[in-house]
Parts: sequence; structure tokens; C-alpha cells
Amino acid sequence: MTLRYAVGIDLGTSNTALAYAELGAADPGAAVRVFEVPQLTAQGEVSARPLLPSHLYLPGAHELAADALKLPWSTDQGIAGAGNGGRERVPAAVGLFAREQGARVAGRHVFSAKSWLCHAAVDREAAILPWGAPAEVARVSPVEASARILGHLKSAWDHAHPDALLAEQELVITVPASFDEAARALTLEAAEAAGLPHPVLLEEPQAAFYDWTRRHRQDLGKALGGARLLLVVDVGGGTTDLTLIEAQPPPPGSPEGSAPTLKRLAVGDHLLLGGDNMDLALARKAEAQLQQGGARLSPAQWGQLVQAARAAKELLLRPDAPERATLTIAGAGSRLIGGSLSTELSRDEVRALLLDGFLPQVSASDQPARLARNAGLTELGLPYAQDPGITRHAAAFLRRHAATVAAARGEPGEGALTAPVDAVLYNGGALAPALLADRLTQVIESFRAGGPPLLRLSNDAPDLAVACGAATYALVRRGLGLRIGGGSPRTYYLGVGGEHQTVALCVIPRGAPEGHPLVVEGRSFALTLGKPVRFRLWAASGYRPEKSGDLLGLEAADGAAAELSELPPLQAVVPGDGTAQVALRAALTEIGTLEVFAHDLRDQPDPSGEERRWKLEFQLREGAGPASEAGGASALPRTIDAAREAIALVYSKKAQPLPGREVKDLWRNLEKVLGERATWPLAVNRDLWGVLWAGAQKRRRSADHERLFLALCGFLLRPGFGAPLDGWRVEQCWSLFAQGLTHHKEAPVWAAWWVLFRRVAAGLGDEAHRALFEAIAPHLRPPPKGRVANPGKKPPGLAADEMVRLLGALERLQPAQKQEAAGWLLERLAAGQAPGVVWALGRLGARVPVASAAHHALPPEVAAQLLEQLLALDWKRFDEAPFAVAQLARLSGDRARDLEPGLRERTAQRLESHGAPPEWAQAIREVQALGEKDEQRVFGEALPSGLHLV
Repeated sequence: MTLRYAVGIDLGTSNTALAYAELGAADPGAAVRVFEVPQLTAQGEVSARPLLPSHLYLPGAHELAADALKLPWSTDQGIAGAGNGGRERVPAAVGLFAREQGARVAGRHVFSAKSWLCHAAVDREAAILPWGAPAEVARVSPVEASARILGHLKSAWDHAHPDALLAEQELVITVPASFDEAARALTLEAAEAAGLPHPVLLEEPQAAFYDWTRRHRQDLGKALGGARLLLVVDVGGGTTDLTLIEAQPPPPGSPEGSAPTLKRLAVGDHLLLGGDNMDLALARKAEAQLQQGGARLSPAQWGQLVQAARAAKELLLRPDAPERATLTIAGAGSRLIGGSLSTELSRDEVRALLLDGFLPQVSASDQPARLARNAGLTELGLPYAQDPGITRHAAAFLRRHAATVAAARGEPGEGALTAPVDAVLYNGGALAPALLADRLTQVIESFRAGGPPLLRLSNDAPDLAVACGAATYALVRRGLGLRIGGGSPRTYYLGVGGEHQTVALCVIPRGAPEGHPLVVEGRSFALTLGKPVRFRLWAASGYRPEKSGDLLGLEAADGAAAELSELPPLQAVVPGDGTAQVALRAALTEIGTLEVFAHDLRDQPDPSGEERRWKLEFQLREGAGPASEAGGASALPRTIDAAREAIALVYSKKAQPLPGREVKDLWRNLEKVLGERATWPLAVNRDLWGVLWAGAQKRRRSADHERLFLALCGFLLRPGFGAPLDGWRVEQCWSLFAQGLTHHKEAPVWAAWWVLFRRVAAGLGDEAHRALFEAIAPHLRPPPKGRVANPGKKPPGLAADEMVRLLGALERLQPAQKQEAAGWLLERLAAGQAPGVVWALGRLGARVPVASAAHHALPPEVAAQLLEQLLALDWKRFDEAPFAVAQLARLSGDRARDLEPGLRERTAQRLESHGAPPEWAQAIREVQALGEKDEQRVFGEALPSGLHLV
């Protein structure tokens, strides 16, 4: 096999496309072509189309004929590792037939998988799609769904090019500019699972502009018409991406017709906002018309309605659109035939809703609204942007980067309200309708302070431009075309020195090319091994004439330090012991991370004979959060040394004769120097945890040592997340579970054991939750009916009440296990064994888990049954019942989790009549964040001072 083609793939939210060019062509740029993808267009019918809809359909066992999904190649694409955990591969159709069949049959349709790749609130490698599908429907993960789409492309290409397999070509796959590192890594994982192990990633707005430069490669300067600053707006099905590119004219004396120099200056933040949101808005309007007197649509029906709204939108935005469009979905319990539901949307109301809602007239100073996330923005379970106004996001982006543009041009940036955009290029299917693109042009034009009219660069094929641009970039990588330069849009600095004497070391200067490591010459550093360490990182957008290795004092008199903005630090434990003298090398990767390699300078290599080096990866696209300073020395009180000594006295390496009640009085002694324990801030808790953990093996000295160790460990590490390195801390803490208890005959020690794991449960993973469930199940599961338990065989003092509360904290159990556990708790409640039971039921059935993946939530019909049981209780006897029902009925904004509106309203009214806090009823009617007091009720105790759930 030989390398013959440069190939670009646009893995889109709505559609996927592949373009290619022959590397040996005389003018490869002119030879970029779109690959017509063979796909199912009906049962048993295959046709080639330029777009492959990014949709999967998962048919029922006997729904389709045996050969209905037959393709010209084998359907087994070998996607065994794409997040399906080794499960049997689910049959699926991909493409046009999948989209159309999914619009007809409820609950078996997977779409917007790309948007799920950047949804951090769920396990993106777990089988969770179709979201909200009935229990009998087989599911796939977002990674597997993406791999299926890429696998279809690979099989289709390989079938047409048996002598030039896709995996062996120069391959570029595009991602949104706003994708974070995790989403980019999952895209690469999906590609590898599909048999494409070595693709290069390219941001979609750049790809769109690469395609525009290819089409104007002979007259690029003329086509730009003197425009200096170009704004690329890519609004696809799931994301909105904004990118600024500078075009520098050729220097004086250049040959006639010389191309300008292109540099990317800035990219926008992550915005999960696009055509899908428009479809949702129209679907909600249609549902309101369908609902008049009827029940709310099921999640499966809602998915159908969203697809029907998409089709109506595309029809009613055409220049020759009819006055009205009909939306039809299956009725309840219906599949392909039988009862159906229909409504209509008018052309005028659709256009008004989309223009006013998504492209409103705004000023250059307008800010995106920070709204309470409502159901309109989370209907599919995805965390869409809070403000749907694309024009407001564009205004904020241009205003934020006005100084960046001024610095790049060497101009004063003071007082600049907005970046002076000269030209725009639109891309993405959502802006294909002229009506929407014209409105966006009008608004951006209004931001400008005079000058020539805004130039709108032509894009005749917005659905294909990204794929063609990706193929163009594949050519550029081989030296065949004009590269968009600029490299890093910012300078990056790494903190070196002590916590109180840190200076900023330049590791990546502004303009450094991506993918090319830079060595910090002439300097060596001491790297701490085997202990938690914190690496601080800063960035500066303005131009500074620095090179890798330069030092900048953070108190610099010239004000340079004031230009630095601190990014989230990296908290890590570098393997090894002691310290190592290292040299540094840094690189800005093509997937949006800063990599810093520390190379050991010692003469001796490690036992394997290889050079020892450590890799540090920084995520550059997230803003610094309030926890970024957690653990810093400045956050610790002056009395911290006395508190450390109190712990070390009890859990020191050598057993010491302790006067009086030093062990039992450890809590009291700590509070003497730090104040009441509930007021200890997060940094203090985690600092003391490190001191305590150093003496973990000394907990076995006595029952009091073990009990207090467990109690203090859980208290200092609660709730298992919130501070840098908590993942590592919880992992260390979980190692206790396998070791077990030493003083296992002591009931107080057992109580402290279960309390420890309840306190840190939110930071534990799925496997740990399952292991804890299996450990407590034999003691909480009711004995078989008619069997008399033998009290003599019961383990002594296992603290059943604490096990009940732990059970409620196991949010990452599978729904079937949660349902089983809820049954045990109801039996305990009926038998009068009430302590903790009502609280645990509220946690098990909560609509909004506090630190878990949303796909672990109990099905709404099961939660509704639990809610009815708790509504029937006498709340005067069960003081935890009001808050428990508030959690069961709380509005998440996700139709697949939320209860029926009538039941929620009845619950809200019951809470109001009972005199419960008004915010509980409000959280049942509107999506609300937990308040501080409610966080305390959820966890059973207050969170560390300074930590709040988002």
C-alpha cells in the first residue's frame, strides 16, 4: 500500500463528510473532491451521497427484514474498543436511513453524539444513547456512536479504494475550536476504534478558512480586498465557534500577486449552541400546541418531535418556503402505524423565533446573560449554553480580544471596545439560510466604527467546506499550500521557585508553532518526586519580546506581571522519591494542551536503560476556578503547625506515651487551635489530611486510634472532590477498603468505617460504589419471607443505620441496583426501622445527582413511585421527608429524568403548605442550584468552608 491521498473528515454533529485530493496531482488544491458516501437510504437500498448524516438507528430484534441493513461491504467494522466495555456489538444503521427511520420510530435514534463527547457530567464511554430510551433498547456510548460513523466512512472508502486504504493516507479530522482536551482525546479514541489510529486534529473554523483560501489561491490578496482582520463564525448543529485571523499584506517590494501572511489570533470559548438548539426551541413551541389538554410527551416522542422540528425549520427558512409546515409524531405506545399526533408551525412564527431568540439585535457592549439553566436549554440532557443569543456571544468575543488584535498590530489597545473586524466568513449548516446569515452580518456591521462596508467572504457549500478545508490542510502539512500561521496566540509561563518566591519562566512564547517542542536552554531545575506538588501556569495575550527560558518576576516594576492571567494549575504526584535535577522542554500540541517534559539530568538511566522523563499536561481552555488557590500556603492559618503537631503526636511513626486522653481528645485539641471544625476551610482540611495519611499505618495501635483515624480521614476529605489532587487522595483512601478493619469487634469502629466512605463517596468511581454496595447488601437486604434469622450468627455491631446512609450516597450504582436498594429501605421503613431511611431514599432517587453521571439516575417512573410513598407519610414523624421529596421531584431540565408536571406541582404545593423553605418548591418548578443549607442536607453535614456545588 502507498500514500496517495490527502484526506479530510468533518465529523459533524448533524452531518459527516469526507474530502480528498491526490498528492501527485499537478495542482492538488484544484483537485480536492468530495467523496460520495454509499449509505442506506431505505431498507435494503444503498445510494451514494455527499453527506453522511451523523445519525444511528438501533432496530429492534424483529423490526426489519434480515437484509434491510446490508451494505456493499461487511457490516462488522470491528469497533470492539469504542467504549462498549466488551459488550456484544449492537446492530445499527448509519446515515440517511438512520435519520429518517429515527424520526418515525421513537426511542431508537442516536443523534448529536458529537455534543455528548464534550458533556463532562456523564461517562462518555458508557452505553447511554439513545438518551431516555425505553429499557428494552440496546444502547451505545457517545464514543462508540462516533466510532460507528467514522467506521462507516472507513469501510466505504476502503471498498472504493482497496489499493489505498484510508488508515494509510494523510488524514485530518476536524473538531470544534472550543472542544476541550477530553473531548479531543475521545475523538481520537473513536477514530482509533474505527481503525484510523493516526489522524491529525484541526479546528473547524480554520478548516473552513483553509477551504476559502484554496478556492482563491490564485488571487487571495484581491479576494480579501484589503481586509486585515477576519472573523470566522462556524455555527453547526451542536456548537458555535468563533475565530479571529489576521491577514498581513505582503511586504513592500514583494512580487506582484504575492499572497498575504495569515495568522490566527484568537479562538472562542466552548459554546454548546447551534442548530440543535433551534430545533429544540421549535419543538417546545410545537409541544405546547400538542399538549393542550394532553400529557407531556415521553422522551422518545420528544426525540421524534425534535427531528420533525428540524425538517420544518429547513423547509420554512427556504426562500420559496410555504406558509406552514406540519409536524407529525407517533402517539403513545405507537411505533410505525396507529395513532399519531400532528401540529403545524407557520413560516412567520418560526422566522421570528429564530431571529429574535438566536440572532437578536444587540450592541457591541452587550454580555451573554447568565440565566438559571432552564428546560429549554437542557431538554436532551446536554449542558447547552445558557444564553442562546449567538450575536451576544459574538459581541463578547470581539470585545474580549480587542487588546489582542491591537497588540498583534503593534497599535495602542486602550479604549478599544471591540476588535475591528473587516471581513466575515460563515460556515455550518445553521447559517446556511440567507435570512439568518444576513441578520448576523447586520449585527456585526453595527459593531464597527465606520470604514468600508463589512466584507462577507463567499461560502457556497457550508456543509462541505470543513471537510474540503481539512483535506487542504492535509496538503499543507506536506508543503502543498498556504499555511495559516500564528502558532500560539499567547505566551505561557510556568511558575518556578518556592511558594513565596515564585518567578514566571517563559516556556512557550507567543507565536510558537504547534507541535514543535522548545527546549529551555541553559537552565536546570529541581523536581520534587513522590509528593503532591503544584505547578502554576500563567498566560499573556499581549506581545512581549520573550523567548523560551526567560524569567519574569511577578512583582516586575514595568507592569509586565499585571498582563499575566493565571490559568488552572496542575496538581500532580510525580513518581519517584526525593528530588531530581531536570531540564525542561515544552510544546503546544495540536489538541489544545501545553505539554512540559522534565528530563532527568542524572548520569544513570532508570533500570530499563531508558532516559527518565516526566510529562506534565496543562489544559489551556478552562478559566481559572476558585479552587485554583486551594492548598496554597497563603490559605493556611498561622496555627496550622500546632494542628499538624496534634495529629502527628497521635499518629507518629514511633509510639509515644500519651498523657491522659490525648487520643480521645484529638478533635478537641484541633478545635482549640483552629476553631470549630465546621469552619475549617478546604485548604486546611486537605493539608491536615496529608499529615494524617502519613500516619495511616499507625491507626492500628488501638480501637480509639482506628476509630478517630477513620472519622478524621473522612471529615478532612469530604465530599471527596473540590480541591486539586482530590482524585489522588480519594484513591489513597480507597486502599483502606481492601485492608479492612483491625478492631473489627468494636461497634464504634464499624460506624466510623461506614461514615468514612459515605463522606468521600462522591469522589469514588463506579467500581468502588459497586464494591460498597456488595459489602453492605447482605446486612440490609431483608431475609427471605418465612425464614427466621439466627441472632447468634449476626456479625456484631455493624452499624446498620450508618450503612443505610452510605447506601443513599452511592449515586453511581446502576439504576437496577438503586431500585433494589430502595425496596430494602421501604421495607425497613414499614418495619419501623426509620433512622436515615427517608434521607437515603431521597438521595437514591434524586433527579440531580450531586457528583455523579446523570445516566445513573433512577428512571422517572420509579422515582415517582418513591415520591408517592414519601408523600403519604406523616411528615410530623419524619422530619427528613420534606427535603427528600424535594430531591425526588426537583426539576433537572432533562426530560429523561424529570417527573410528570402534575406530580411535581402537587409536591410543590405540599411543601408550601407544610411550611418548607420556599426555594424547595421553586426548585421543583424551575431549574435551580442547591443552596448552601441544602448542600448540608444532601451530604448530611456541611461542606468544607469555601466549597460549594455548581
